Amino acid sequence: MNGKKDSFEINISSATKAKLPAASKKSGGIGFSCKAWIWNVWEFCNEDVNRVVFAFKVGLAVLLVSFLILFQAPYEVFGASIIWSILTVAIMFEYTVGATFNRGFNRALGSLLAGILAIAVGQLALCTGPVAEPIIIGISIFLIGTVTSFMKLWPSLVPYEYGFRVILFTFCLVIVSGYRMGNPIRTAMDRLYSIAIGGLVAVLVNVLILPIWAGEQLHKELVDSFNAVADSLEECVKKYLEDEGLEHPEFSKTVMDEFSDEPAYKKCRSTLNSSAKLESLASAAKWEPPHGRFRHFFYPWSEYVKVGAVLRYCAYEVMALHGVLHSEIQAPHNLRFTFKSEIQEAANQAAELVRLLGKDISNMEKSLKTSLLKRVHSSTERLQRAIDVHSYLLTSSSDPPDNFSRPLPNLPCALSSTPSDFSNQLADLDENNSLENTANPPSGTLPLARTETMKKQSRRLHSWPSREVDAFEEDGGLNTDILPRMSAMESTAALSLATFTSLLIEFVVRLDHLVEAVDELSKMAKFKQQGF
Repeated sequence: MNGKKDSFEINISSATKAKLPAASKKSGGIGFSCKAWIWNVWEFCNEDVNRVVFAFKVGLAVLLVSFLILFQAPYEVFGASIIWSILTVAIMFEYTVGATFNRGFNRALGSLLAGILAIAVGQLALCTGPVAEPIIIGISIFLIGTVTSFMKLWPSLVPYEYGFRVILFTFCLVIVSGYRMGNPIRTAMDRLYSIAIGGLVAVLVNVLILPIWAGEQLHKELVDSFNAVADSLEECVKKYLEDEGLEHPEFSKTVMDEFSDEPAYKKCRSTLNSSAKLESLASAAKWEPPHGRFRHFFYPWSEYVKVGAVLRYCAYEVMALHGVLHSEIQAPHNLRFTFKSEIQEAANQAAELVRLLGKDISNMEKSLKTSLLKRVHSSTERLQRAIDVHSYLLTSSSDPPDNFSRPLPNLPCALSSTPSDFSNQLADLDENNSLENTANPPSGTLPLARTETMKKQSRRLHSWPSREVDAFEEDGGLNTDILPRMSAMESTAALSLATFTSLLIEFVVRLDHLVEAVDELSKMAKFKQQGF
């Protein structure tokens, strides 16, 4: 309030004002730019040139069928029913050749069955007389609509859903128009050959002019998924080992998965959502004849879906690693540096194996992966042994074992003002104090070095719950009651490293199943042996 009665003053921060123009530009209102729109269209076409090819092919097919209406000679032969050819091309023409064959089969079979039913019902209605004829036609329309709508919901008949839809609207149009024209047989035949002409034009244009094969699309999609998982794994591990915990994204950005500095993250995330796309491409590829590199009949397209499912389970682990990377609880950077070589080696070997599997599928070759798989396992075992030997570093309350003969890692002992090093320095000070003092200090006192260290730290602890050192002083000063709480925070932060390494080891374990799935695909698809 500003002192006047019933008056309020609302202050809008400069940050909010600065965001308003950007929001208006995104909304497409005043800030609409024709140049930006053209650039977006250009980038969309560059992502996949086949999109432009598909659009031109559809336009060409519709144009060829329209000539039958635009020119007088063919129009006198086919009549007004030829308009069904244009509708058939518009409905039947799909992006890939396999999808077009699938849609054409449903269209042809549905139209044929609907035509036969319409002729039978129309002849029956004509025999009953003018009074009962509309009643029989109405009952038949009700029954056909009910039965087809129920059958297309049946789980095993879902792939033929479009065929049942064609039966319904073709039957209704043929039976009603035949009733008004008085000749259902002639009406049905006109519809059928018009549909046949449209379907033939759609198939010929799609197959003969720059065909887009669903099998090729499926093959490329699976190979890209392998590379995306490998790139994302290396990217995640690299950032985790190099991150010093000084800069972390805001929580809102973490929730929205907006990581502009991680390009491979988006590709890996798209791999998790590729299940429906792979299944759709596989079902369309089954309708395609042998072509290109896929020259034998009954090619095992379903195996591509199985390999993609196993790869997604590996991608789940990579996404979990990204979750640890962007979590609020972070292990100290010095502690991560202790196991850097083991983690880096295991991640690089695993990523190399994933890329090799993708390369084998891309080249349709079988390579010997035994040596690389052994290297992956050995690097993972070294990581497990390192975690086991230095497990005392993951809990602040644990001390090094008495029979531990290996020297401790050379961690920086100088005090740092960064919150990520604070918990690690406390552990170093604990160790130094335990070596200098032969007996435990009195229960009511606190080691001087540790007290001075805590007082010097004014930054927030990089753990959860996040608390300032001053908050502990407000609770009653630094005393022995603070030690268990500080140790709990340090242990929680250090265990974040154990979570990251366990997820990495789980990823390597799942690679065995991925290798088996790729080997099964290579056998069924008859991949050639590398070197032959």
